[in-house]
Amino acid sequence: MTPPTARRPLPILGALLAALLCALLGTVSFGAAPAAAHAALTATDPADGSVVKTAPQRVKLTFSEGVLLSADSLRVLDPQGKRVEEGRAAHADGASDTAAVALRGGLADGTYTVAWQAVSADSHPVGGAFTFSVGAPSKTTVKAPTADVDPTVGALYGIGRYAAYAGFVLLVGGCVFAGVSRSSRPVQKIAVGGWVTLFASTTALLLLRGAYTNTKGLGSVLDFSLLGGVLSTKPGAALLSRLLLLSAAAVFLAVLFGSYAPGDGSDRRERKGDAGGPEGDRRGLAYGLAIGGAVVATGLAATWSLAEHASVGIQPYVAMPVDILHLLAVGVWLGGLAALLVTLRSATPIRRAAVQRFSRLAFASVCVLVATGTYQAWRQVGTWGALTGTAYGRWLLIKIGLVAVVVGLAYFSRRWTNRLADRTDAGGKKGKTSSKSAKSAKVVKSAKVAEAAEKAKAAEKAKDAEKAKVGVGGGGSAERTAQLARQRAAMDRAAGQRRRDADENRTGLRRSVLAETAVAVVLLAVTTVLSGTQPGRAETEQKQAAAGGASSGTASAGPVDITIPYDTGGADGSGTARITIDPARSGDNTVEAHTTGPSGRPVDIPELDISLTEKEKKIGPLHTALKRQSAGHWKATGFQLPMAGSWQLTLTVRTSDIDQVTEIKNVKIN
Repeated sequence: MTPPTARRPLPILGALLAALLCALLGTVSFGAAPAAAHAALTATDPADGSVVKTAPQRVKLTFSEGVLLSADSLRVLDPQGKRVEEGRAAHADGASDTAAVALRGGLADGTYTVAWQAVSADSHPVGGAFTFSVGAPSKTTVKAPTADVDPTVGALYGIGRYAAYAGFVLLVGGCVFAGVSRSSRPVQKIAVGGWVTLFASTTALLLLRGAYTNTKGLGSVLDFSLLGGVLSTKPGAALLSRLLLLSAAAVFLAVLFGSYAPGDGSDRRERKGDAGGPEGDRRGLAYGLAIGGAVVATGLAATWSLAEHASVGIQPYVAMPVDILHLLAVGVWLGGLAALLVTLRSATPIRRAAVQRFSRLAFASVCVLVATGTYQAWRQVGTWGALTGTAYGRWLLIKIGLVAVVVGLAYFSRRWTNRLADRTDAGGKKGKTSSKSAKSAKVVKSAKVAEAAEKAKAAEKAKDAEKAKVGVGGGGSAERTAQLARQRAAMDRAAGQRRRDADENRTGLRRSVLAETAVAVVLLAVTTVLSGTQPGRAETEQKQAAAGGASSGTASAGPVDITIPYDTGGADGSGTARITIDPARSGDNTVEAHTTGPSGRPVDIPELDISLTEKEKKIGPLHTALKRQSAGHWKATGFQLPMAGSWQLTLTVRTSDIDQVTEIKNVKIN
């Protein structure tokens, strides 16, 4: 029996993994926000917040990577909110990392707003807005549109992406395990369940894709015009190709678990017959299944590699094959673990040789993962600083740690497998060195045990038959027979469960594999988060481009901190408000406010309002949409300032129904 101290870590590990998984699912669901966007806007012409003497002929945007454009990707609005662009948005000079649109002639002086929306080459939607002025800045009625994905659509899309990865892993791993180790009803359920999950999630992603990339609500999921636009893009074509490949995978499953059904390989030595006989036909079918399955699995993995991270950035023609190998190795390893787990949990017998075959295959998969993962880490992160200084790098460190945990648990699984071999391999080395008399005694004892079991089984059947006869005499024989059959099935299942649990080595192996699988579930969630996070190399390049643009301007941008004392005159009406505007330049800004009492501790107040006004140009007041974050802490993101200059900040504080005060400070916006 496994000692109680060995059992206690399993519930603790399960609770920790469940908590981490819940946190990860929240990140996956809302990982589509623009903050996690992959294609970043690095330059605009005209520049953001600039004033040009004459109206430009076109507006051009440059991104950190290639983007996909639609007919409505660029909108240019005059101060009254009327559109002034002409034609469709297109790539400037054929460069995929640019977007441009022509403008009408004879534009009047004033401030113009450019709203843009696109899909990065790795399938994630991006969007934003900026302003420029012709002649001189003016007041504008245009409110900068947001490019936020609908929360419901974003959550469903994130769940669908996770389910697609999980379905792929179960499908590939279940089929490989059935082919090389042990085919059984539980393994078949794993593989078929993976197919169903992958098919359903891919269909859902295809329907949600239009609403996801166009930042529309859930009601537009069945808008066939959006679906047509999705199918004309690389991600949409990849999803459609995945559905077509799944039809071939369905045929593969029918053959693998139907006419082939390899079992556990216990009779392989007996099958080495004439190559032209039935076994020769079976061997040919096995080769055909191996080749066909490899082609289908590779094609399914390519639907991710050709449409996401691997398809953009440096060395894409090397990265895509490497990414395919990475995904296949993940599927064989983690999906095979799930298949081994359900086999061990059931009463299905499995030989030592079958477990060892999977163990060797899993080790080879881990080696492939390490090699391909090292290349991907270098390609996506780039520098040691990005490994800890970017969100992608930090998630990658978590993934590496989880892989190390799974490999460590696999060591204990291998030890349990060796012990299982000692129990199941005809006595192992000890049996080989025992005397002939001991072997004979063991054979006689086994024969007696088998004979006693057969007699007990025959007695039970006779008893059941007698009960059935009694039921016939009293009426309701069909019901009684069915009841006895259900009881017998339940007893057989319970007996099988007892026999399974009586083998402490099999139980230990099952628990070890269960722990591996639990960590693998979280590892898969981290992988899904990584696929929706901007790579560290791209984030670093974006920051460098922004720093270069700021240094080339007339003034450097940076956060502005303002401290404003206030006193409403009522009870507890005095305090201090500390306001931060970041980066304090024209365009998108984040405004935060912290209120503290005389003691310096955070204090909540009923109402706080901040607005900015450009008195000289008569722009504003522009009110910030502050949202309470915690006690004494308010925040507003995406606050647009159309131009640089000296702005008047107005702070209004209300501490009761009748006690209110307004304070004014000047702020320099670059």
